[in-house]
Amino acid sequence: MKTRAIILAGGEGSRLGVLTAKRTKPAVPFAGKYRIIDFTLSNCVNSNLFDVLILAQYRPHSLIEHIGAGGPWDLNRDFTGGVRIYSPYKARRPTDWYLGTADAVQQNFSFIKSTNPDFVLILSGDHIYEMNYDAMIAFHIDHRADVTLGTITVPIEDASRFGIVGVNDKYRVTSFIEKPSDPQSNLVNMGVYLFSMDVLDRVLWQDYKTKESAHDFGKNILPGLVAEGARVHAFPFSGYWVDVGTTASYWQAHMDLLSDPPSLDLNDRSWIIHTRTEERPPVRIARGAQIHDSMITDGCVVAPDAIIERSVLGPGVRIASGAIVRESVILTDCEIHAGASVERAILDKRVQVGEKARVGSISSKTPPQLVMAGKNSHIPPGFTIEPGAVIPADIRESDYPSKIIKSNTKIDRGRDIPHEI
Repeated sequence: MKTRAIILAGGEGSRLGVLTAKRTKPAVPFAGKYRIIDFTLSNCVNSNLFDVLILAQYRPHSLIEHIGAGGPWDLNRDFTGGVRIYSPYKARRPTDWYLGTADAVQQNFSFIKSTNPDFVLILSGDHIYEMNYDAMIAFHIDHRADVTLGTITVPIEDASRFGIVGVNDKYRVTSFIEKPSDPQSNLVNMGVYLFSMDVLDRVLWQDYKTKESAHDFGKNILPGLVAEGARVHAFPFSGYWVDVGTTASYWQAHMDLLSDPPSLDLNDRSWIIHTRTEERPPVRIARGAQIHDSMITDGCVVAPDAIIERSVLGPGVRIASGAIVRESVILTDCEIHAGASVERAILDKRVQVGEKARVGSISSKTPPQLVMAGKNSHIPPGFTIEPGAVIPADIRESDYPSKIIKSNTKIDRGRDIPHEI
């Protein structure tokens, strides 16, 4: 039985703010050296699935550069699968940007079925988890299912963010409600779907002809299959899984990695998360620096008397003498200058934090108020960025209206005053 994996990687990810201003959500860096899509890709190859098609749309440049020919994942193949990246295109029949997840698959269906797979595994490229898809395929075959969807239990207070799945004692799906305001269950859809090929062909064509459809798997395809009595089964998953679709969930997923034991063990050599990495020198930590419960990536330099607590530092980050970083995610080549403090912040690539600047703070507020700073932005010496403030990409000192940026405000290039967000 042959399975082809389809990774949906076109999400704009607007709720990630500055992190997706210049890249698609699956290409956002994660856990220092990785990108978010690395987890889904690695799940594929660790499950012996080497025929992978990635559907991209929103600002795919970083994603395309990262994936390349697929070498780091052993996907640089021609005759035995490999990885392909497809974007929306103009054809003789009317085509457009992908209208929904099902429409994305439908527009590329001629490519999907070209290798005659028996099953099509449809995955999201923006979730953090480790899952053996082999077990799900075996479950699908054993239950003679038309479609199998991965399910997981979440806290009931979070359930309204997901599709709610009702099942009987044989894992047959009896109901599927997409993001109800008052969920009656906490068993939710993970966005992992295994379709028998003939079923997928039929339902996509029906959905394509239904003009009032949102052309979405969660909103239309799955509820429709359950309603018609198709053999829809739920595959129970009990491991760590998170949709890092918001700044709060992105930050919390990093904090989960720093727990003891970590929620997701990246040191497990039986399930390696593969990625494309730069050639960087070893980490250098000077005498007198204090580092607690943190992850430090290649190329980082930590000067004397610097303090790093419960933080993740991406490649090439430089922390100067006397600087403090707490409960923060610092991406590639950022520089925290002498005497500055960064607390509960997410800094995108190449952010400069000037001497004695104050960025964020730790408080008991729930959810935490995080400072966000976009690519290449500068926070000048002595400035204060209060919790919840947003510094967009490419901001320079002349763009700041004052030396103190208040909580829950965002500055814009060329604007005289901040506006609330």
